[in-house]
Amino acid sequence: MKKKILITLSIILILCVGGFGFYVNDYYHAQGDALEILNHQEVKQVNSNLITLTPQKTSDVGIIFYPGAKVENTAYLPLLEQLEKKGYNCYLVNMPFKMAIFNKNAANKIIDKYSNIKHWYLCGHSMGGAMASSYVSKNKDKVDGLILLGSYIYGDVSAQDTLTIYGSLNTSVKKKIDYKKNIVVIQGGNHANFGNYGHQKGDAKATISRKSQQNQTIKAIDQFIKKRLN
Repeated sequence: MKKKILITLSIILILCVGGFGFYVNDYYHAQGDALEILNHQEVKQVNSNLITLTPQKTSDVGIIFYPGAKVENTAYLPLLEQLEKKGYNCYLVNMPFKMAIFNKNAANKIIDKYSNIKHWYLCGHSMGGAMASSYVSKNKDKVDGLILLGSYIYGDVSAQDTLTIYGSLNTSVKKKIDYKKNIVVIQGGNHANFGNYGHQKGDAKATISRKSQQNQTIKAIDQFIKKRLN
């Protein structure tokens, strides 16, 4: 009897491990135009967990980015490169198993490492936004503000210190927002087009281009940060 129980438990464990492995390896991959940015001069692969984008002109403002769930982090390079061109230091995190929930405190090491940055903003897409919000709620003394893409405030964070951006076709996010400050709705935008990883299952088809959605996002972020710095 004991032998049968052990065999059964072993089979269940193997199935669970195998199922988890299949789940975390089934993710959205960065498209070619995003991967090409890895070759640009301002982009540096610091280690397997971090990519930095450094502007030519010295800046003391840094943006730490948490990717969406099951999305390859490099899919957000086109968005971050545009922010870098606006003069912001950008820090793109590679989350364990492509899910920010497994390392929501990733910002700590970055903030400690780059002491030249005086103004920190935490930005995240989808689940990455939720985990960024959770981090900020417990580390308000470390960051100047929170930027959410296709996400909403999670935890004790003031809407005054938060910029929320979402596509008008992303109705699931709209239903969750119960605050009114610093909200930018991109008309015709969807959930996935903040990154370059193709269509996301269950997402609405955008009626504007991905480039247009990202350009509007960059403009909103730039205005939000500059307003807070002045």
